[in-house]
Amino acid sequence: MRLPIAIAVALMLAGCGMETASTAATAASLKKQEMEQGQKTMQQAQQRIDGAMQQLQDRAASADK
Repeated sequence: MRLPIAIAVALMLAGCGMETASTAATAASLKKQEMEQGQKTMQQAQQRIDGAMQQLQDRAASADK
């Protein structure tokens, strides 16, 4: 009688472990996507800043002439 109960408990615990691992993998995937989006946003912001700086330099150069 104890063997079937032990097997059932072992199967339930194994299932919980698999669910936990799956949840952790999903969370890691979401964090990776979040980080990639943050990097993309940072690159876009840097490009805008570079463009604005170039415009300022161009205006300063044309004002000196």
